[in-house]
Amino acid sequence: MLTFFLVSGGSLWLLAEFILSLLEKMQTQEILRMLRLPELGDLGQFFRSLSATTLMSMGALAAILAYWFTHRPKALRPPCNLLMQSEEVEDSGGARRSVIGDGPQLLAHYYDDARTMYEVFRRGLSISGNGPCLGFRKPKQPYQWLSYQEVADRAEFLGSGLLQHNCKACTDQFIGVFAQNRPEWIIAELACYTYSMVVVPLYDTLGPGAIRYIINTADISTVIVDKPQKAQLLLEHVERKETPGLKLIILMEPFEEALKDRGQECGVVLKSMQAVEDCGQENHHVPVPPQPSDLSIVCFTSGTTGNPKGAMLTHGNVVADFSGFLKVTEKVIFPRQDDVLISFLPLAHMFERVIQSVVYCHGGRVGFFQGDIRLLSDDMKALCPTIFPVVPRLLNRMYDKIFSQADTPLKRWLLEFAARRKQAEVRSGIIRNDSIWDEFFFNKVQASLGGCVRMIVTGAAPASPTVLGFLRAALGCQVYEGYGQTECTAGCTFTTPGDWTSGHVGAPLPCNHIKLIDVEELNYWASKGEGEICVRGPNVFKGYLKDPDKTKEALDSDGWLHTGDIGRWLPAGTLKIIDRKKHIFKLAQGEYIAPEKIENIYIRSEPVAQTFVHGDSLQTFLVGIVVPDPEVIPSWAQKRGIEGTYAELCANKELKKAILEDMVRLGKESGLHSFEQVKAIHIHSDMFSVQNGLLTPTLKAKRRELREYFRKQIQELYSVSM
Repeated sequence: MLTFFLVSGGSLWLLAEFILSLLEKMQTQEILRMLRLPELGDLGQFFRSLSATTLMSMGALAAILAYWFTHRPKALRPPCNLLMQSEEVEDSGGARRSVIGDGPQLLAHYYDDARTMYEVFRRGLSISGNGPCLGFRKPKQPYQWLSYQEVADRAEFLGSGLLQHNCKACTDQFIGVFAQNRPEWIIAELACYTYSMVVVPLYDTLGPGAIRYIINTADISTVIVDKPQKAQLLLEHVERKETPGLKLIILMEPFEEALKDRGQECGVVLKSMQAVEDCGQENHHVPVPPQPSDLSIVCFTSGTTGNPKGAMLTHGNVVADFSGFLKVTEKVIFPRQDDVLISFLPLAHMFERVIQSVVYCHGGRVGFFQGDIRLLSDDMKALCPTIFPVVPRLLNRMYDKIFSQADTPLKRWLLEFAARRKQAEVRSGIIRNDSIWDEFFFNKVQASLGGCVRMIVTGAAPASPTVLGFLRAALGCQVYEGYGQTECTAGCTFTTPGDWTSGHVGAPLPCNHIKLIDVEELNYWASKGEGEICVRGPNVFKGYLKDPDKTKEALDSDGWLHTGDIGRWLPAGTLKIIDRKKHIFKLAQGEYIAPEKIENIYIRSEPVAQTFVHGDSLQTFLVGIVVPDPEVIPSWAQKRGIEGTYAELCANKELKKAILEDMVRLGKESGLHSFEQVKAIHIHSDMFSVQNGLLTPTLKAKRRELREYFRKQIQELYSVSM
């Protein structure tokens, strides 16, 4: 018998959900038989025959169902018809635009009083009422906050101090910032914007050669760094006369007098950031705000071959890009003053910077992690963020961790059942974290993120549809995916609210058009809805710094950015990434890979005749297909105590291990990064040839055909190596 004494309304809701989830797929007659009810006939006589206890039970069940139907969550209302999320632009050669917007004009800004990054912050200062802005914490301590006014004042002081140290208030003045995410990063950036200077981020993974190249290319005389170790690295370049233009290093953290003396010996002044701010406070300069068309940042992209390229982005570029995001989400999950963002993705990349700009523009808060990714969950519990920018690699880790805790077949079955129930809700447009499934299965993972996340944005690399679909259900918040590159500021497509399907990157943002063009050599044709993705709009960059040749390759005469990615239009007007024009791709962690460069190194391995290196943007490592040299391999194997016919040798696991070790050795000697090394190989006995369709007539690898030909082996390599 069902009784309802001491049962709260919330419990009624949960119980109703559970009952309905069990019954919803059953047919009416099955339910009647289960309850031992007659088929729809003489119900009056049937009810008169029931006992009082049975009637009370049935009444209780009816009460549950009635409560559930009156209190059931409502589906999110999409801002447009999800079956037509983009439309073709007239007389544009097949370009498509978002159907979300106020007209055919591309969106350049969302607010009239926020057209530059300087104005964006001033708007946040105005509407926040001088609320908290930048947060930081020490181990096991609560977050401490700098207010909007404190940040604005320190930025003016630092900017004024830079002017006192021979910097100029103009867009020809480039200031390097070489630091991990922290409040001082944002203060340094805002200092530059306050006086129309240009920020040039530097980051560790560039490597010393690239850092030297950037300092010289951008004529950087001043670099703001966080730690003394980075100052030492910069001084080494000066001492070797590699960066003669570097004259001033400003440190965020304390440093020893010996470092200052070392700098003095090679003509570089070292000062603390606080000292420069104090100097600026004593010699205050009136702000010199920039215009939307002025350069705001030069973001150098890590080069896979050759030197990095400096993408020149204006204030208008950045504002247009995040304005497109605001327009798409304005009716569903608009940013608020009480929003809190956790900052751990590198500020040197535009994805993080654009999302943060959205928060500042609305007077929200940004809390920085302690600097150790292993403590991120602890930071999130202390901060309780509402906005969580991520990369797919982190989503994959969350997914794996959730399932690793289901350590018995029964637990895994229950977890998968709960996920299916919530995914069914997501497909119907319901996103929530208060269902019975959250109560029993997903509350812990939601709590590990602070318990308040309402929006997750993922970018930098494609997300796995399986992982994305599961986490949309498990995390109980809206999860958006975007696609783009530095050259279009950050994003050019974005998930439309309410479209929680996976396997695509959304529709064009209202700030840009997208068209596909033919790629004849790869057999992709725009007339079939496939081709290279091209982007045009106010979020597209102005070119590469001091590199007109590379600029012409990326930007055509009509202003279209040629991304090098291959896309396909789906029936709903969304875009799916299906290939890469040039043989360069990203791994899941966002690292670019040039496979031909790696293959040219591995081919020097004595036993290797041919090799094919493959990477998947949903995976974090590379795998390879290797064809041994039939003439060399017998003697090479014999030296290692392995004998047999060519076919037997190709199937020998010990020989495969020895070949892989030799390839990795060559990779290390040639300077390959760890993420550029293959982690597993498959030995194939037949040579790639023109006849079997794996080589072109000029004996170049047909990468698309190789990928298809070895699809099964590649899948096995990833499954075994996970």
